[in-house]
Amino acid sequence: MQRITTFKTLSRAVSAAAFLSVQALICIGTVYWAVAETLGLSAMAALVLGGIFAVPTIFVLITAIRMAFDAETDPANQ
Repeated sequence: MQRITTFKTLSRAVSAAAFLSVQALICIGTVYWAVAETLGLSAMAALVLGGIFAVPTIFVLITAIRMAFDAETDPANQ
């Protein structure tokens, strides 16, 4: 089945992806902040923890963008 890729569906996909990405970043950032402050990490340890959090964050963002694109360009949703 062919996906519908018009300006309208792509702009909706970008909007949905942006919304989901912002929500995910807020949640992940809050968890990062809570862990870093609870453990009382130094600046270097906080950067290491940020690097550890970066890998799953990128995975979540890619998944959210892919889901938004799939949902908005699916012909069944039009």
